[in-house]
Amino acid sequence: MLEYLPPLNEHNLPYPDTMHPIVVHFVIAMVLFAAGCDLIGYFTRNPRMYEVSWWNMFFATVSIFIAVIFGQVEAGLAEPYSAVESTLSLHTILGWSLSGILAGITSWRYILRSRDPKYIPVPYLAVGVLLTGLVFYQTYLGDKLVWVYGLHTVQVVEAIRQGVL
Repeated sequence: MLEYLPPLNEHNLPYPDTMHPIVVHFVIAMVLFAAGCDLIGYFTRNPRMYEVSWWNMFFATVSIFIAVIFGQVEAGLAEPYSAVESTLSLHTILGWSLSGILAGITSWRYILRSRDPKYIPVPYLAVGVLLTGLVFYQTYLGDKLVWVYGLHTVQVVEAIRQGVL
């Protein structure tokens, strides 16, 4: 069965480079932009910003599940060494949690939008700010995995293959 799978490259991946960061950057941008549009719409009394925010949240919710799938595949292929395991586990748990949280918030937003598309309550704005904080923390963990621990970098993959890590 394994002979049908493509060989792993110098990044320990079956495709040219990591896909998770590419997809997840769309999610990050859309969530942050949605929260920003909600706040701008609330303070400027511009309900068109709520429509922009809604569509960003909707596509962020779809995209986060794609990002989580690629993240799981790439985390499994990373062969994490002992120093990285706790950060990778926390990043994984928070990623799955954020997918559920984002789906819940987007569902709430859909209900609010269905009732009155020109109004956003303050508690929803507060949740958007909290979501922004979670996204920043998750981004910090992801950056740490790449820039501190070097997951899927050629040097770390070579060290793991040689048994150094």
